This record gives sequence, structure tokens and C-alpha cells, in this order.
Amino acid sequence: MTRLPRHIAVIMDGNGRWAKKRGLPRQAGHAVGAETFRRVATYCKNIGIEYLTVFAFSTENWKRPADEVSAIMDILEKYLHEAIATMERDRVKMKFFGDTTFLSAKLQRLIAETERISDKFEGVQVNMCVNYGGRDEILRAARAYAQDYKEKGAALTEEKFSGYMFSTGLPDPDLIIRPSGEMRLSNFLLWQAAYSEFYFTDVLWPDFSEREMDRAIIAYQSRDRRYGGVKGQGK
Repeated sequence: MTRLPRHIAVIMDGNGRWAKKRGLPRQAGHAVGAETFRRVATYCKNIGIEYLTVFAFSTENWKRPADEVSAIMDILEKYLHEAIATMERDRVKMKFFGDTTFLSAKLQRLIAETERISDKFEGVQVNMCVNYGGRDEILRAARAYAQDYKEKGAALTEEKFSGYMFSTGLPDPDLIIRPSGEMRLSNFLLWQAAYSEFYFTDVLWPDFSEREMDRAIIAYQSRDRRYGGVKGQGK
């Protein structure tokens, strides 16, 4: 493929509906969705995507039934154990966006370990949004800037404000994908998505395949990204 997006973001939506259609508990959908994530992340790495950001658990997802939340956290713990064992071999870096202090002490230790290992090498970077909300991220950034301004009187620019985000130092997503038929951002990367291209599909996340990723990328490649300019002008 030519003209690949450097950074793809995905709202991994539809796990519960996938399970319901099959008469299974919602937790089963999350388990299959986790396997889909592994497969898609590997595919993105293999075709040359530099950054993959996925919406795993939002600040609003705590409202879900306790057994479903617990199952999601168990799946995350299992995934992190596997990642720690293989990430150095596979050259996959991991970062986490969101307030992880709400997670269990065990999950916080695993997250710290994956990020420690990630700092040792270069490779494709997977950003996992856990207890993340776009509005919350912007509020945190505003508070951090206000504190810096109080102490240092620093002038504010878009570039400087971006430095207070969880995504500091990363390019904004070129392409945001949402499966499951929903057509909204749902509080995902609100600051970073200003000029992202969007791809929506009715495919539920557990059924999302490498071929579906190809379709999303091909759709992206057909777009003329003008960034507020005129056709052919570019950014």
C-alpha cells in the first residue's frame, strides 16, 4: 500500500452486541474483541503503520454492570501479562492514555512495567486508552497549563497546549475508525481529531478483519486532506 496513514485510531465498539446476537454473555464479546485487537495490531505493524491508538475503556464505561467491568479488567490484565512477555521480541511499544489511578494496584503495576519496557526500544507504538475521556483530557491539560502559567507565565499556543495531552509528542491520528454502525466520536481524542479522516462501518468489532482494515485505509487514501485550504494545496 502507498500513502499509508502514520497514525490510526480505533473505537473498538460492538462487542456486547456481537455477543447478544449469538445468545452469549457480553463478556464473551469482549474476550473475542480482545483477540481481534491482537490480530489487527499485528497487521498494522506488519504493513507499516507507526502508531495505533485504541479506545479500550472510557471514563463513562464504569456505568456498565459490575460483572462486565470486572471481565474487561480481567481481559486487560491477561493481555498485559502476554504483552510483557512478548513486546521486546515483537518490537511493539505500548503507552496508556487516561487516568490509570482508578485501576487496581495490580493493573497499575503491569501498566508501569509495559511502559518501562517500551522505553528501551523503538518500534510501532500502540496507545491504549483506559479510563479515558476526551473532555477529561482537555480539562487536565487546561489545569496543568494554568499551573505552569501561574509559576512561569508561559504563553499558550496550540502546539504548547498539545504538550499537556496524553498524546504529547505523537502525530494526531490521520484516520479514526469506528465499527458497529455508530457514527460519533463518543468522547474519543476530541483535541487530536481536529483534522482526522473518519471511516464508519456496520461491522461489529469482533468481526473486524484485516480486509476491513484494508478497506478503511483505501477509503483514507481516496480523501483529499486540505486542512482548511483548497484542493491540492495540502496542509
